[in-house]
Amino acid sequence: MREIHTSVRNMVEFIFRSGDLDNRGRGSAEQAMQEGGRLHRMLQAKEGTAYQAEVGFKYIYSAGRYDIYLEGRADGTITNYVPKEWQSDFEQFPLLSPEYGIMKEPEPLTYVDEIKSTYRNVAHIREPERVHLAQAMCYAYMITERNELERVGVRMTYIQRGSREARYFHRTFSRSEITEWFMDTMKEYQRWTDYMYDWEELKLPSIRAVPFPYDYREGQKELASGVYRTIFHEKKLFLEASTGTGKTLAVLYPSVKAVGQGLANMIFYVTGKTVTAAVAADTLELLRGGGLQFKDVMLTAREKICLNEVCDCNPAACPYAKGHFDRVNACLYDMITHEEYFHRDCIQEYARRYQVCPHELSLDLTDFADAVIGDYNYAFDPHVYLQRFFGAAAGRGKYILLVDEAHNLLDRARDMYSAVLVKERVLTARRLVRENISYTVESLEKHLNRLNKALLALKKQCNSAGLTVLEEPEEVYQAVEKVTEDLDSWLAERDRHPMPRELLDFYFELSHFELIYRLLNEKYVVYGENRENGEFWLKLFNVDPSANLRECMDRCRSSILFSATFLPIQYYKELLGGTKEDYEVYAESCFSREKRVLLVAKDVTSKYTRRNRGEYEKIACYIHRTVLARQGNYMIFCPSYAYMQEIFHVYGELFGEDEEISCIVQSERMSEEERREFLDRFRGNGAGQTDAPDQLCENGVIQEVTGVKGSLLGFCVQGGIFSEGIDLAGDSLIGAIIIGTGLPQVGQEKELLRRYFDEKGESGFDYAYRFPGMNKVMQAAGRVIRTRDDVGVIVLLDERFLQGQYRNLFPREWDNYQAVDLNTVQGKLEEFWDGF
Repeated sequence: MREIHTSVRNMVEFIFRSGDLDNRGRGSAEQAMQEGGRLHRMLQAKEGTAYQAEVGFKYIYSAGRYDIYLEGRADGTITNYVPKEWQSDFEQFPLLSPEYGIMKEPEPLTYVDEIKSTYRNVAHIREPERVHLAQAMCYAYMITERNELERVGVRMTYIQRGSREARYFHRTFSRSEITEWFMDTMKEYQRWTDYMYDWEELKLPSIRAVPFPYDYREGQKELASGVYRTIFHEKKLFLEASTGTGKTLAVLYPSVKAVGQGLANMIFYVTGKTVTAAVAADTLELLRGGGLQFKDVMLTAREKICLNEVCDCNPAACPYAKGHFDRVNACLYDMITHEEYFHRDCIQEYARRYQVCPHELSLDLTDFADAVIGDYNYAFDPHVYLQRFFGAAAGRGKYILLVDEAHNLLDRARDMYSAVLVKERVLTARRLVRENISYTVESLEKHLNRLNKALLALKKQCNSAGLTVLEEPEEVYQAVEKVTEDLDSWLAERDRHPMPRELLDFYFELSHFELIYRLLNEKYVVYGENRENGEFWLKLFNVDPSANLRECMDRCRSSILFSATFLPIQYYKELLGGTKEDYEVYAESCFSREKRVLLVAKDVTSKYTRRNRGEYEKIACYIHRTVLARQGNYMIFCPSYAYMQEIFHVYGELFGEDEEISCIVQSERMSEEERREFLDRFRGNGAGQTDAPDQLCENGVIQEVTGVKGSLLGFCVQGGIFSEGIDLAGDSLIGAIIIGTGLPQVGQEKELLRRYFDEKGESGFDYAYRFPGMNKVMQAAGRVIRTRDDVGVIVLLDERFLQGQYRNLFPREWDNYQAVDLNTVQGKLEEFWDGF
């Protein structure tokens, strides 16, 4: 007999949800749950011997073809209980609706106690919320069955955070009443589980039958086998596989097969770039073309999928938020029973039809999808990750986590698990509180003053310039707790007393700081900074996010982290949450080395001490001689925007009269349309059209030296939007010229990283500068050879690449590099191209 498992809470929150969507609340649901837990324990400790706390329940409901296993834990049960509040309740509600039962004379009964903490004034609560009462009633039915009770009671307890005042609501039910209600509820839920059962009946045979869609490339079958073994053994795999090995298919196909074998029931594919998420979706569509029945949902950022001009998710500002939960289940059922996959356009179409929020709809669809595709933050960010899968209360699930372009996860994780508090924003918040005459919490200004005073004390400990490492700021944290409690109380009354938007933003910043503070350990550095603009910043900086990432990955059965540039792999394995027991694989390139030449210049550098007109002219000559060896499209990757503009100007002055060469330059802030236009030039769409040669535009994308079709040079930035995740196959790109070793700019935070790892006995310079820099170099180089038929050149313009510390970081297929100088580079390239 097949089994479908769910929790009481998840079921009732899904079936009985109603009302509006409102984002003006506590930033972290998990944080709120932790705070609520403390209040629960406080109330439970005050009860007598008849009170049993945290009582577990399990009920098996037969749905005919399968069983539904319903599990949960009631906050408490009380035997032989007569409520003290009964008489006042009886006088106020002598006859209640059948849903809540009919009041009778008080008698000692067994009660189920359900506790909910709230920032609302409990005196304003007139009756229990429907979903809360439903959760308690499920436990009431289960205890009736377990103990063969003829009558049972439910006590709903609301406790106000801050004041800790409690309000109680009591209901009683006969055995027949609670049974009828529970069976009606299960029948409603069975409509959804019937769909899940029927879908599994279609999906599993299709997984077993679906073939690998192509002939395996060299080494690809071994990669897929390694991924499957990792999933089978419940480990993590750190996989370095160069472009062209077909790694997306090599990780998705065995993951799908593992779902078919019952090793997992879901796949999460997370990445840092929209383009790589689209590749994953296309790969699943390819497998569906081979007969696979497998539904995926593509998660899009709230701002990008919003149907309004301004994204503001609350019922006062958005018609899709108003009454969202009253309509969303009907929308969900329509979608899952009629669509093969759930992507942006499809989600927006149904959201308009049913007048619901498209972003929240997409999150709900994750419960009915076989694969979830989205940004890293849906798996790792403590404020954004999918609570039902990656939250602390979720437990360990049968999920496979696939992390694409995983080299990008390190910096993203440092951002996600760090937090900043700005003293001047506290003063702004205090001013807003004073100006708000309609409503305020009495103690709020006092607690803001306390927070400002604590930050002022830290500011006095810091140097006038630069960063100063500090001890854990416990006094700041305690003040932040008090301020957020006060703001929570205000938000609980937001319908009657709206909070100013700027104050709401400040509240979210405080909530994040509070959450991150609770994660502080030896992998954090706390520092203060007096900034040039006069602001004082207090930062909780997660220099080593490995523990935080590992905690999220441990929610899954297995995690596969893969990238085309994952060297040195032990560096990434350590900082991305791997353990000694986890696996690492370096996959050899499947491309012929004869179709690619790698040249390293030995007489030029991008070192700061050598940045002058003469060096720029030499680099410009390298670029020009590379282009003269073979007409075609090239990308020139520079260390920074300022450096790129210097090289572009010098190149234009020296070679701008060559009518066979056109140039375009990446700008700092490019729209999606401008990015597409840039890449279209390489693909042959509209190249060579210009009315303004030799112009460097401030915000335009196309910037020409000459305008005649011939060779096209794209001046770009290492680590930028064109240095990874783009696909220019064949003649679209035949060469990459990479200037410099990619070292990040020296900065105070980078120096904190260097010192931190030096103190751990590692090479701090490698961890803070060299490894991230070489990763950018290899990503840029990877733009050239994209398919088996591609032919291209990679030219590294920096003599430092010939030093052992850098050569040791080259991938294995780079061992046939050739050292050149300005006099020999063109000859070497012509010799290579003569073979094609």
